[in-house]
Amino acid sequence: MRFFNILCFIFLFGCGSNEASLEATVNVEDSDEILVDSSGGIYKEWYPGKQQIKYLGNLDHEGKRHGKWSFYLTSGMEKSMTTYTHGSREGFSIVKHENGLIFYRGEWFRDKKVGIWTTYDSKGDVVSEINYSKE
Repeated sequence: MRFFNILCFIFLFGCGSNEASLEATVNVEDSDEILVDSSGGIYKEWYPGKQQIKYLGNLDHEGKRHGKWSFYLTSGMEKSMTTYTHGSREGFSIVKHENGLIFYRGEWFRDKKVGIWTTYDSKGDVVSEINYSKE
């Protein structure tokens, strides 16, 4: 299973600039499939069995992440959302606890954290705030 996770990571983050290179069906253990589709400038990846989307986001004309990208749990809950500009994290990002409450949130500028990033516990109380603009 560790090999499969590494393979998925390489596939997701190691793709070249050719949008067509993102179109594939990857066979995994026990003949389950993860369907990856990047047609029409939208990237979709499903969990095995194609019952639930895992990743959903927009692609620019070079096949790079652009706009809103979301990661979903098998339950269908949106676990995280980050905005991109031509492959770089740019704008708002949020990650949630399993119960749906915010875990942390902050802003990106050219793949670097900026402004105040806030972390919350699973009850919604603030745990920490770090101001990355002062660093």
